[in-house]
Amino acid sequence: MLYRGFLSLVDRLPLPTLRVQRWIAIAVILSQAGISVTGAVVRVTASGLGCPTWPQCFPGSFTPVGVSEVPVVHQAVEFGNRMLTFAVVLCAALIVLAVTRARRRREVLVFAWLMPGGTVVQAVLGGLTVRTGLLWWTVSVHLLASMVMVWLAVLLYVKIGEPDGGVPTVQVPAPLRWLTGLCGVALTGVLIAGTLVTGAGPHAGDKSIDNPVARLEVEIVTLVHLHAQFLVGYLALLVGLGFGLYAVGASAAVKQRLHVVLALVVAQALVGVVQYFTDVPAVLVAVHVGGAAACTAATAALWASCRTREVAPVAVPRGAAAAH
Repeated sequence: MLYRGFLSLVDRLPLPTLRVQRWIAIAVILSQAGISVTGAVVRVTASGLGCPTWPQCFPGSFTPVGVSEVPVVHQAVEFGNRMLTFAVVLCAALIVLAVTRARRRREVLVFAWLMPGGTVVQAVLGGLTVRTGLLWWTVSVHLLASMVMVWLAVLLYVKIGEPDGGVPTVQVPAPLRWLTGLCGVALTGVLIAGTLVTGAGPHAGDKSIDNPVARLEVEIVTLVHLHAQFLVGYLALLVGLGFGLYAVGASAAVKQRLHVVLALVVAQALVGVVQYFTDVPAVLVAVHVGGAAACTAATAALWASCRTREVAPVAVPRGAAAAH
């Protein structure tokens, strides 16, 4: 009954064109990636506990309060990051309304509803992070969840652009599609190792912690090398995938997406090297997180290009073809 009421309300909205749906989907991707970058800004400015409670900022107040214990700049940064959640929610709500009003296929609707659902989960994880005093593994899970949302948002964008009446069409052989999936698994390892480096590094999120390494109790150099090894494996798999795609004559669209992924991964590696030899400057941490979101989005697009949905060709009767 509630869902029928929702559909009745949606039917009163203007019919969104495919172009509008795509633009909203792009906004969803940018908002999901953007909030991960602002989360990094929170960490590098040591503003993780700028709002020491959740869902309120301070006990009895949802907004920052002038207290000497917490610097104003830390309150502003953390509160600003929380406010960005409303932009994420708005984009998620708009995409649900758009694809529902357009009566898109069930697959698109499911991915669209994952956006607000995932945002709620992210908000809960953010609250857990604050309530545990920025416990390292909660910070890691919070960032990894953002990367999952970026991946899903890209798949949503791709599926919106596919025709509802189309049929699944395989663009590359199954082994190469599995290899693409393995690249995604390797990327997951890179991301997890990267969050461990953050947990043991100098930008954990709160200045009250005098010895950040003790948070994870693992030598940060060890974790940096682990992170680098996962990146080498990820890059090696992508190179192997590239040779395979060229060997089978994959479409230009698939190869173009592979080129984008390779370029982003190399750029990320260069940023990481600069970070290592310059004692991890704060600004590069935010750049590195943004690059991680970009690599995740590009890898998701590459995965999606391996199997698309296209309009089935119209069958022509044999007799009619002979007549022509």
